[in-house]
Amino acid sequence: MYRKLHFASGSLVLAIIVSGCTQASDTPESAPVKVSIETLEARPLSVTSELSGRVAAPRIAQVRARVAGVVHKSVFEQGSEVKQGDVLFYIDPAPLQADLDSAVAGLKRAQADATRARLQEQRYRRLISGNAISAQEYDNTRAAAQQAEADVAANQAMVQRARLNLSYSTVTAPISGRIGRALVTEGALVGQNESTPLALIQQLDPIHVDLTQSTRELNELRRSLRSGQLQQLGQDQAKATLIQDDGSLYSLPGKLLFSDITVDPGTGQIILRSEFPNPDLDLLPGSFVRVRLEQAIDQRGISVPQRAIVRNSAGLPQVLLIDDELRVSLKTVQLGAVNQHRWVVTDGLKSGDRIVVEGLQHARPGEKVVIDNSPLPLAQATGQ
Repeated sequence: MYRKLHFASGSLVLAIIVSGCTQASDTPESAPVKVSIETLEARPLSVTSELSGRVAAPRIAQVRARVAGVVHKSVFEQGSEVKQGDVLFYIDPAPLQADLDSAVAGLKRAQADATRARLQEQRYRRLISGNAISAQEYDNTRAAAQQAEADVAANQAMVQRARLNLSYSTVTAPISGRIGRALVTEGALVGQNESTPLALIQQLDPIHVDLTQSTRELNELRRSLRSGQLQQLGQDQAKATLIQDDGSLYSLPGKLLFSDITVDPGTGQIILRSEFPNPDLDLLPGSFVRVRLEQAIDQRGISVPQRAIVRNSAGLPQVLLIDDELRVSLKTVQLGAVNQHRWVVTDGLKSGDRIVVEGLQHARPGEKVVIDNSPLPLAQATGQ
């Protein structure tokens, strides 16, 4: 009895094992991974370069004392905006006024001497006609009259210079802009054998950003333009976007003004000057910034969403390609700049290629996938 029960139990266990094996063999392979893809299309893309540079004031004026004297008063607010012609300092005018009065007196004396010499020359002219005096005496009188007229002209120039020096005692702003701190205080003796600096004015709106670009990058761009691969932008069409030191974008667009024609022999770089509006004075001279500069147009450019890029152990950028059999393969690409949240691909892809943009973490090279291009959330669709 016991042997029959044991046999029956063993038969039951064997049946369960066989049944489990049969079910395991009948289970289908795991379902293919679902991915979203994008079919690449060639379209016009701007060729941009991200260059570093420094903010520079377009116009800088050093306010200096043009006459010697003691600073009587400072009448501007330090760090404020000033207009061209605004009064900034008063230098004690008393010595300059005395110089002017002396020059005016000298002019009057010279004019009196000139009048006397002219009248004497007129009398001698009548006498010479009657041979009452010698020709030598008349010539001397005529030369004295001419010398007196010259003395008048010289004294008139001295009066003009004295008036000009007196006007320099009122120091005005040579340009409009933001004035810094006062470099002298009341009571300071200035202009003694040199033009003493009093303050500094800088024009800040608009403001310049001087960029540096290597000659290698510039030569590559020129070769591409000559070959017809790229189309050059006009100078007024070259847009500039400023990236501030915290990585945020400056809200106002700028423009490229010109490229220098001299290469720095020490760095092998060339200067490009751009201009940006600065109404709120957010950009200050000397600040280090980066600028994304559009320099050309690629009429048949290829770009991919930023999220479609994966990197191998060496850090090389790659994309997942989908072939006609829906199999995945890895493709190494070369990337350019970022254009509207998309990487510009300079080599490795062509129009018509299909790349994976969603589901990259599950797709494996060599495996088949299922394409599911259902609508994506807005943040994912823009590549943010």
